Amino acid sequence: MTVSSPVWRCRGLELNLSRPLLMGVINVTPDSFSDGGHFLDPADAFRHAEQMAEEGAHILDIGGESSRPGAKPVSEAEELERGIPVVREVAALGLPVSVDTVKPTVAAAAIEAGAAIINDITALQDPEMARVVSDSGAGVVLMHMQGTPGAMQENPRYHKVVSEVRDFLRERRQRALAAGVNVEAVVLDPGIGFGKTLEHNLKLLSSLQEIVTLGSPVLVGLSRKRFIGSLTAASRPEDRGPGSVAAVLAARARGASIFRVHDVAATRQAMTVFQAIDRPSPR
Repeated sequence: MTVSSPVWRCRGLELNLSRPLLMGVINVTPDSFSDGGHFLDPADAFRHAEQMAEEGAHILDIGGESSRPGAKPVSEAEELERGIPVVREVAALGLPVSVDTVKPTVAAAAIEAGAAIINDITALQDPEMARVVSDSGAGVVLMHMQGTPGAMQENPRYHKVVSEVRDFLRERRQRALAAGVNVEAVVLDPGIGFGKTLEHNLKLLSSLQEIVTLGSPVLVGLSRKRFIGSLTAASRPEDRGPGSVAAVLAARARGASIFRVHDVAATRQAMTVFQAIDRPSPR
């Protein structure tokens, strides 16, 4: 299948996919691997959102429950209390807001508060989430994950990681379409770092074109992840910025369209230069 137009349809918005889109990360959690505890105060989260918008983010992604390796689930009430006030405030900036959640009730509340995109690491495992997305017309990110955040990195195994991830994403997209989700609302995410070893992550990134050939836009979340630290000996997530930018450019070269990042300004500058070099020269 192919996407008929280069847009991502999200609750009446048409996000132009002829250019790379940067999705700025705002975690309103105490335990996220990189910025946990930094933006628990809604005022701090809003200021960070403003900064990302000024730096050139195209989308702002808000999460009230950590999905880092070993993370513990939080209650629906706690996730709502953390996330929804921030969604409401950040939506007023005028950029599309994405909400990183696996809970249909949280997704519905976020949409009511102004969110346009649901970023679901379980790829609509809960049929009720598919209904929320379909009924609202929200954009949706379907991600691959082996296992659950609490145990996903204990011993991930694949026979052929690229084909298994590709086939999973194809099947979950079909399930979404059968539930009434618009094909142009769907974005696919191979789930780098979610139930994958260093070797799995590198194989997926080097073969990303196989995911792109499914025909839906591809999002990658690479920013500050552990595999970058494994390659570079940068033990602290905040020291993995250069490696994160390099990974983003490699993914762009292989067809990814949307990039979930912490360091918006650095990534945007690098992408601007990359795009200028990569653009075909006039004859």
